Amino acid sequence: MKSVRSFTTLEDYCEQIVDCPHSTPVWQDSGYLVIRNQNIRNGVLDLSSPSFTDEEHFAKRNRRAKPRSGDLIFTREAPMGEICMVPEGLECCLGQRQVLLRAKESNDSAYLLYAFQTPFVKKQIDAHRSTGSTVSNFCIPDLKKLLIPRIPNESTAAAVLSALDAKIELNQRLNAELEGLAKLLYDYWFVQYDFPLSPAQAAALRKPHLTGHPYRSSGGPMVFHPQLKREIPKGWEVGSLDQLGSIIGGSTPSTKESAYFTTEGIPWITPKDLSRNTGNKFITRGETDLTPEGVKAASLTLLPAGSVLMSSRAPIGYTAINRVPVATNQGFKSFVPDKGYPVEFIHLTLNHLMGVIEQNASGSTFKEVSATTLKTIKTELPAPETLTTYQSTVAPIFQQQDTLEQQSHHLAQLRDWLLPMLMNGQVTVR
Repeated sequence: MKSVRSFTTLEDYCEQIVDCPHSTPVWQDSGYLVIRNQNIRNGVLDLSSPSFTDEEHFAKRNRRAKPRSGDLIFTREAPMGEICMVPEGLECCLGQRQVLLRAKESNDSAYLLYAFQTPFVKKQIDAHRSTGSTVSNFCIPDLKKLLIPRIPNESTAAAVLSALDAKIELNQRLNAELEGLAKLLYDYWFVQYDFPLSPAQAAALRKPHLTGHPYRSSGGPMVFHPQLKREIPKGWEVGSLDQLGSIIGGSTPSTKESAYFTTEGIPWITPKDLSRNTGNKFITRGETDLTPEGVKAASLTLLPAGSVLMSSRAPIGYTAINRVPVATNQGFKSFVPDKGYPVEFIHLTLNHLMGVIEQNASGSTFKEVSATTLKTIKTELPAPETLTTYQSTVAPIFQQQDTLEQQSHHLAQLRDWLLPMLMNGQVTVR
C-alpha cells in the first residue's frame, strides 16, 4: 500500500480555528439557530431537531467568528470528533464544545471535511480520548497540530466524494417526501375516514356515481363506539394491537460465551441498532450477529422478513421493517403480520399510536411496554376490502423507499471505500 504523499498541520491548512463561547446558550422555542453537537453525525449536519436562542445571545456567540458557508464545525467534546460543513445560506452560531474551522482560500473545505473522516485522521483524534470517568476533550493546541494528508487535485477528489454524498442526500429527501405521503394517506383513510368508497358502499348509499369518492365526506354511515369514544365507519371493528399480528419478544444470549456471537451469522437487532438506523424504514442487520448456538441458547424466535420491529424500552418507539429473518434482544416487542393485516398498515398504525403506547409504559428504573400492555391498547380494525385497496395503494411507496435506502447504503459503502484510497494515493483523480 502506498503511503500518504505529504502532510500539513490543521493550523497551516486553516485561516481560522475558533473555539466556541464557553457558556450555555439561552434556549428559545424559535429565533436564531444554534448548532448543537447532537446535530452533527458522520460528517453531516442534521437539523431535523433544531435549537434556537435570542438575537442578543446569537450576536454574542458570533463575536469571535460568525459561521459562513463552507466553514467546518468540529465537536471537541461530548462527543469528540464529529464534523460537518455549514451549508450555503444557513445563518447560525456555535453551541458548546465546538470549534469553527475556516480553510485558507488556497485550500478546499470539502477536502478537509473528508480528510477528517479518514482512518488516518480519526486515529489521531482517538489518541486523545480519555479513559475512565473523564469526558474526552480535544484541546485547541492539540487540534491545531492535527496532521492532514495532502494529495494532488484535492478539490477534484472532494468533488467525486461530494457527488456520492449529494446522491445519498437526494435519496434521503425523496424518502422523506414519500414518508410524508404515506402518513398523509394513512391519516386520510384511517383518521379522517375518507378512504375511497367501494362500488358496494356507493351502491348501499344508492349513489353508485360516488364510487371512489371520500367515504365520510360523501355521507358514508358512521357508528359511535363506546370504547374509543368516537364514531368509526359502519362495518369496521375495534380490537387490540395484538390482533394486528403476533407479538414476539427477544432476548440476549450469555455474553460470556463468545461462541454465541459472530460477525456473519443470524442478524440480531438491538435498540441501539435502530437508533443508528434513524431516518430509514427498513433494516437488514445490526452491529452483531448470532450463531445458531446463540439463537438456541437464548430460545429466540426468528422474525420472518417483513415483520415490524418495535423497541419497547431504552427507548420506546423505534420501529423498522426487517428485510431478512432476524432475532432481537429483550428490548423489543415485534409484530409478525400473520393475522391478515398488511405490514404497511401495522407499521403506520404503531407509529400513529406511539404516544398512547408510551403513556401506557411502566417501570421504576426505565419505562418499558409489555406484550400484556399492548394487548390492552385499542385500535380500529378496518374492513378487509378497505385494507386490500389501501395496501395496493401504499405498498409501492414502501417498495420505493426500500430501493432508495439500499441504493444509499451501497453508495455510502463506495464512498467509504474510496475515501482512504484517495487519501493514501492508491487512487488518483484528474
